[in-house]
Amino acid sequence: MSISFANPTVNGASVRSLGRVLIPLLTGLVAYLIFLSLGEILLRDSDTLWQIRIGQWIVEHGAVPYTDVHTFTRFGEPWMSSSWLSQVLYAVSYESLGWAGPVILTSLAIGATVTIFMYLFADYLDPTRAILLVTLAVLESATHFLARPHMLAFPFMVAFLGGLLAAADRRSAPSWWLLPVLAIWANLHGGFVLGLALIGPIGLEALWTCERKDRIRLTIQWAMFGVAAVAACCCTPYGWNTLIGAAKILSLGKLLSMIWEWMPANFATWSFFEFTLLGLIGLGFYRGLSLSVPRIILLLGLLWMALSHSRNIEIFAFIVPLVVAKPFAEQLGTLRAAMVPVREGQSRAPVMLAALAVAVAGWASTQVFIAHHPFAFLSSQTPVAAVDVLQKRQAQRIFSTSPFGGYLLSRDIKAFIDGRAELYGEQFVLDYFDAVTAKDVNILLATLDKYQIDATLLGPDLPATRVLDHIAGWKRVYADDVAVIHVRDDQRKAAPPSAPGSSN
Repeated sequence: MSISFANPTVNGASVRSLGRVLIPLLTGLVAYLIFLSLGEILLRDSDTLWQIRIGQWIVEHGAVPYTDVHTFTRFGEPWMSSSWLSQVLYAVSYESLGWAGPVILTSLAIGATVTIFMYLFADYLDPTRAILLVTLAVLESATHFLARPHMLAFPFMVAFLGGLLAAADRRSAPSWWLLPVLAIWANLHGGFVLGLALIGPIGLEALWTCERKDRIRLTIQWAMFGVAAVAACCCTPYGWNTLIGAAKILSLGKLLSMIWEWMPANFATWSFFEFTLLGLIGLGFYRGLSLSVPRIILLLGLLWMALSHSRNIEIFAFIVPLVVAKPFAEQLGTLRAAMVPVREGQSRAPVMLAALAVAVAGWASTQVFIAHHPFAFLSSQTPVAAVDVLQKRQAQRIFSTSPFGGYLLSRDIKAFIDGRAELYGEQFVLDYFDAVTAKDVNILLATLDKYQIDATLLGPDLPATRVLDHIAGWKRVYADDVAVIHVRDDQRKAAPPSAPGSSN
């Protein structure tokens, strides 16, 4: 009789291999289900409306836009969509499932981001600490979790930058498999320029810590990757123009400080970002965290981005932990041993079955939930009744706020303005703000005359709404809790000539 013992190394490696895949997947599934159940909080930004409308236009015409066709103020002006693929995905999901589609799509992106983040931390922290860290990152970023293109690009951003940092940690060149990730990111959202910008600083970290004899070789490899990355970013319908279009938003000057997501971080009131930042600083001092010069530069750069523009806080929340992961784990003594190679038949089948089980559980939960929970967009951004009145009156040129502009586009009505600030330019939007806030009544009146406005669609609490109540030549014809309509007293004088930008 013979007695045989199972190989403990192989069995232990199989368990760790299963845990390495299953724990991130389960954590991502939980994040997905949480945001699916809170779906309405993802549907609170009017930009979602025009993003979907542009996606529908792309599907209908089988082409991406090169000029504006959705407004009467910028009709025919050059404009490229740096988020065309996200817009198509949102449009298709909306057409298939109603508002449940964008909610599911955005929740999936959040779950995928959490899964990738957890996987990248597998060698640095135990699962409990990693879950705590990703929870803090999600809470810190949640205010900008919306059904918009940046969310669909988020998992690709974390995967790409995480892959670069992993290569730097290994003191090696980045994997060429990251280039398709970057190419998809470039088609989903203009934020891919961040990925290009960080190749150099992260590559510097790899060169800083590698052996002297390897520096020339690594320099050449990272430089070649950088050149290839630029080419990958141009693998879009717009080709090389993708780089120019993505950077156009940064040329808006003073206007950026007036758009909420581009405003600097405000510490006048307590925020979770402030709490997290102070906590990280305190923890770094308490543990005596020591970083290389390139990592310090990278950390300070990401901090500057977050302080300069609120929309960068989620980048700070998910990328800074990856920047400090390895040195922090080394100093805490939590750096985990590399996975032991295992034989194919003993580990991959359980891992694949576990992943399939997680996917099935997520799909089944989604089917049950959406069957009993109808999703609705934020009512304050959708003046349904007011727009019905405008259509009955056959209003052609409507002066509205930017949030209402998104809804007008969704109703196939050409808008005065929507959320595409880069299309309108700095001065146009500054004048628009002065008009709706009645900062200068003359600008309001000049705007109404210049663009031959025959009706206004404004929020009931806006200063311009109250001013129009007392302006000769204008009268209020409709009001509810969402919107107020004013029209000219003499519509014959205000009737605009037929123009290419007019809506029927």
